[in-house]
Amino acid sequence: MIDDIVRDSEDRMKKTVDAVQRELAGIRTGHAHVNLVDHVRVDYFGTMMPLNQLGTVAAPESRLLTIQPWDRNALSAIEKAILKSDLGLTPSNDGAIIRLAIPPLTEERRKDMIKQVSKRIEDGRVAVRNVRRDGIEHVKRLVTSKEASEDDQHKAQEQLQKLTDRYIAAIDQKGKDKEAELREV
Repeated sequence: MIDDIVRDSEDRMKKTVDAVQRELAGIRTGHAHVNLVDHVRVDYFGTMMPLNQLGTVAAPESRLLTIQPWDRNALSAIEKAILKSDLGLTPSNDGAIIRLAIPPLTEERRKDMIKQVSKRIEDGRVAVRNVRRDGIEHVKRLVTSKEASEDDQHKAQEQLQKLTDRYIAAIDQKGKDKEAELREV
């Protein structure tokens, strides 16, 4: 029973790390990469769809993203979605393909991006600690209902703390990597 709680907590912590990594991929650095537009949702005939499901996203150059929609009728909807997003990029299209030029980041913009990274890293840490707290509360309920012993509780708390430390370290490392990428000129 307690092993199930620990396994479930570890699975939730892994998912938290993956979510933080996806969020960090959406933060613009000075370089183009296809993950930059993953979070952009397009209103396509009344349905909100991820941009990467409406066309091919490519990075042919280090400062250029191209989006080639499979349906040309989606061009204007994709442009609107990009303009509404928090990317801060202006799309240009030639009737068949949308180009996003990625300008080099100013020092002020870099600092803003680093603040965003720090906030998302802290949100990830809090989420991992919340998973730990939920696991510990669940174990305490088992002890209260006499389904587990006090020794089991202490063992589970130690395991959950080790998992928490490991996954917070993973989140911190992802944050450091992203900050280094942002500081790179």
